[in-house]
Amino acid sequence: MNAWVYIFGAGEQLNVLQMSCRGAAFFLIALVLIRISGRRSFGLRMPLDNIITILLGAIMSRAVVGASPFLSVVTACFVIVLLHRFFAWLGSRNKRFSHWTEGHKFRLYHDGKFDHDEMRRALICKEDLMQGVRRSALTEDIKEIDEVYMERNGEISAIRKKTKT
Repeated sequence: MNAWVYIFGAGEQLNVLQMSCRGAAFFLIALVLIRISGRRSFGLRMPLDNIITILLGAIMSRAVVGASPFLSVVTACFVIVLLHRFFAWLGSRNKRFSHWTEGHKFRLYHDGKFDHDEMRRALICKEDLMQGVRRSALTEDIKEIDEVYMERNGEISAIRKKTKT
């Protein structure tokens, strides 16, 4: 037990070695937890995925600085990862649950017209939409675009008109 306290410390009075050891340990624990939660945790950037990022970072930091007990933090993080995985699994099988946790996409532009009602619901203006078009379709000419969507993760994607060959 003395070796454990010497290496990882106890409470908030940690020296450089102890905090470094805690940081290294939580790096490895975080890696395991992220592997358990699945690739989508940091790949899709959906609301559900953002929650795990925020919570794990906030909770783990408490153990690194000694503000919360080490084992309690590991347990809480493990529970959050399992909940994330369960919600993702359930959302992949149930469209209604998925809409509740992730939302739905907005069609912001189609048939050569901006859909101002959908833009208001998505809380964006024309310039926000055009920024997404420039980024997604690599053009500034809206006439080249067939449809524009705000995706469930908040990104704007544009579909170019089909060219006649």
